[in-house]
Amino acid sequence: MTPDPRLDLPSLRDRTPTMTGEQIAGSLTPPRQFAGASVENYRPDADYPSQAEAVERVRSFADGLSGSRGGSLFRRRARETKQGLYLDGGFGVGKTHLLAALWALAPGRKYFGTFIEYTALVGALGYTKAVATLRGATLVAIDEFELDDPGDTMLMSRLLGELVDSGSRIAATSNTPPNTLGEGRFAAADFLREITALADRFEIVRIDGLDYRRREIEGSAMVLTDSAFAEAVAAVEGTVTVDDFDAVLRHLAGVHPSRYVGMVDGLAAIGIRGVRTLEDQSDALRLVAFVDRLYDAQVRVLSTGVPLDRVYGEEMLGGGYRKKYLRSISRLVALTTASRSEAVGA
Repeated sequence: MTPDPRLDLPSLRDRTPTMTGEQIAGSLTPPRQFAGASVENYRPDADYPSQAEAVERVRSFADGLSGSRGGSLFRRRARETKQGLYLDGGFGVGKTHLLAALWALAPGRKYFGTFIEYTALVGALGYTKAVATLRGATLVAIDEFELDDPGDTMLMSRLLGELVDSGSRIAATSNTPPNTLGEGRFAAADFLREITALADRFEIVRIDGLDYRRREIEGSAMVLTDSAFAEAVAAVEGTVTVDDFDAVLRHLAGVHPSRYVGMVDGLAAIGIRGVRTLEDQSDALRLVAFVDRLYDAQVRVLSTGVPLDRVYGEEMLGGGYRKKYLRSISRLVALTTASRSEAVGA
């Protein structure tokens, strides 16, 4: 790889991974951070009983997976049960941990991926082949379920219906209740039928609580002086890349977000110089997706310039993507804090 001229280190710009549809499908498993997630090692906050209740709901849903063959989310079964489980709550309350724990309990063929990975799978394989690939799985787990545009709304409504008709059960996490997906982002009222259909397919489990990352890590994202940055980069054990912030943004714009997982593969840390507050929402949303992949892989972030918890401007934090940006800030605080504790939720 081409070294960075100032620190003689690799650059993220040299990482332009490609992934076939088959490779995307093969990678649909919980990220390394949650490989050992279970309902037993989830740590519910005693101040929020809904967390312990969610554990029991996940156990109950898992118990029903072996008998999930056949049926439709469009039809209520005799016992008034639904074939989808939707974990709704703020960021940092353990939703991803519980989703990964459910995936671990599921028998047979199963998939776990972010919402963007499933839409990327459809893009890579085509709708028909993507359905054929996923069809008949015991469980399709969808993390970070979001509807950012009408096309996604139509696609996921149709996809989930076909998968459930094949006998699959669906579990999802989101920071937004399903009946308000897309709110503030596009003309959601024009797609109310599709959004309502999505909501009707899930048993909704609300999980309250505080962000565990902020419980365990106090303060803001760590920012370094130029000299401290160089020292911190030199002290990293493993592969580290170094880039200017604007160069990272330009590179992210040229790589599909579904491939960001390959971009961070094998990295121990990344260094970013000259961070500034973002003004362009497209740049901000790509950064959110990239931070998610950094967090999944637990890649440490070293930076100079504006602290990364101030990378999203006030106008963005007041808009329709507020929850996405707040989740990203929470994760950036954790990734930039060298002494952070290991955690099990997300």
